[in-house]
Amino acid sequence: MNISTPQKPQDRLAALLSAELEDVNALIRDRMASEHAPRIPEVTAHLVEAGGKRLRPLLTLASAKLCGYEGPYDIHLAATVEFIHTATLLHDDVVDESEKRRGRPTANLLWDNKSSVLVGDYLFARSFQLMTETNNIDVLRILSNAAATIAEGEVLQLTAAQDLATTEATYQQVVRGKTAALFSAATEVGGVIAGRPKDDVRALFDYGDALGISFQIVDDLLDYWGSAATGKNIGDDFRERKLTLPLIKAVAKATDSERAFWTRTIEKGDQRDGDLEEALRLLNLHGALEDTRLEALVWAGKAQDAMARLPQSELRDLLIDLSDYVVARVN
Repeated sequence: MNISTPQKPQDRLAALLSAELEDVNALIRDRMASEHAPRIPEVTAHLVEAGGKRLRPLLTLASAKLCGYEGPYDIHLAATVEFIHTATLLHDDVVDESEKRRGRPTANLLWDNKSSVLVGDYLFARSFQLMTETNNIDVLRILSNAAATIAEGEVLQLTAAQDLATTEATYQQVVRGKTAALFSAATEVGGVIAGRPKDDVRALFDYGDALGISFQIVDDLLDYWGSAATGKNIGDDFRERKLTLPLIKAVAKATDSERAFWTRTIEKGDQRDGDLEEALRLLNLHGALEDTRLEALVWAGKAQDAMARLPQSELRDLLIDLSDYVVARVN
């Protein structure tokens, strides 16, 4: 085995698209500049340069290349997707009162909430400037719809997060909004900018949608099944009283006394020493963690089926492998 070859699909994707990704990073640095407000590049650089894997822009670059696109605008669209993503992270950290992101202090902690919100707004505006430069109305429609859907998903999560009546259908709607919308837009615009037929564009959309749902389910699962290696702190969602899929599944099978526990800890926020351990015990007792993992596998399978509708190529196979790897984080 050649040990110098990157083994993770995401790393292999980044290696294959390294030249394009370098152009994206250069464009991001150029467009996050501000002549009159130096705090904007300071705050943006803190997050953009924090070692994120650029998964969403990679999906745009890969989709465009897979579809044979040879123009310059895949770079603009990849940067647009990253700006939208970064803006949502800045806003999320304010909403969640987070203190760490990717192992580093959050922007709202280092500066303040006002700076994070306003710089997030600036990045949203920059993203729309970038997408208009493609002169493609379909691209504008897809990405502007995604931005609206993301905001809608976040608001829905706000109202559903601590309500024990929240169903798996509502959870899926939240996930499709706050995470999958940008994944599917990232892949769909790659096909659109390349002028591919509707069936190919639909396959790319379906792939991104399913990959995004699988990704978020795994992310929520890692909050209870993670480790130092995954970069997740066990129980953060529990402490923040977020009713994610593992908890929804456990609550659905709860006895009266167990439901009283969930009501106290999640709905009322009365958390005591030992409650996280009890929550983990109940999640395991009812098989909620394993059931959640199996659901992530189902969505990964849907992503693979969608990608298989496109012509065979190295990039197509790599994107299929990526959907496997997303779920493999909890194997």
